[in-house]
Formats: sequence, C-alpha cells, structure tokens
Amino acid sequence: MLRASLFLLLLFSALAQAQQDIVVIVNKTNPTDALSHKAVVDMFMGKYLAFPDGSMAQTYDYQKDSQIRSTFLSAITGRSINQINAYWSRVRFSGKVSPPQIFPDVMTVLDKVAHTANAVAYVPAHTVTAQVKVVYTIAQ
Repeated sequence: MLRASLFLLLLFSALAQAQQDIVVIVNKTNPTDALSHKAVVDMFMGKYLAFPDGSMAQTYDYQKDSQIRSTFLSAITGRSINQINAYWSRVRFSGKVSPPQIFPDVMTVLDKVAHTANAVAYVPAHTVTAQVKVVYTIAQ
C-alpha cells in the first residue's frame, strides 16, 4: 500500500511538472528537429532570426504583461523581465531589430504556428497539438 501511494505521488508530481514546462515550437513541416539554447536566446532576443538550415524565422511572442512571457524570457536569458523590457526598448529605438510579433494568448500562437511554415514560438508543454513540433524544452 505504501509503495502504491508513493508511486501515485511521484506520478502526479511528474504530471504537474510537465504542465509547468514551457516548450519552443515550430510548424510540423519545419525541417528543424531541435534548437540549441543559444539559438533560442538569439531568436527571441532578436539577435539572429534564422533556423539552423539558414531559412528565416518568424518569432511570435506574447503581450508585455503576460506571465508566460516573463517566465520564458527570464528562464532563457537569466535576466529579470525589467532588464529584458529595457533591452527591447533600446533595440527598438535603435531600429536595428524588429521584435517578435505579439499575440494575446496561447491558442492564437498555436494557431499561427500551425499555419505558418517558418514560425517559432513558445507555449506551455501541455498545450502542444499535432500541428506543431517541439524543438526545445525549458523544465520549470
């Protein structure tokens, strides 16, 4: 009985953990199967907007006050969301880089990635559909 209870506790912990993970996704037809941490940072911080095969990427993001945006960008960069917002303000002002296209919610992002061959975005792991492919995971 104790062993069964321990097993169930571990199982539910693993499921809860999986629901908190954030994954980077691309369209299911995209030839990219994996992205490195550096590639993810470069794409979402506007430093390099291409997939490993050289094709241009269209990055999708969430509104500035979104919790998933704060969690994701802080996790990949190690910076606070205030530092990230300040970075984007400087970069936008300089005109050197265009920021990712902004969407209001996860379902809209999933739909856009599913219908855009060169799209890259991030979503909670438990929301992934068959129309997208996971290329990077951030375990929370």
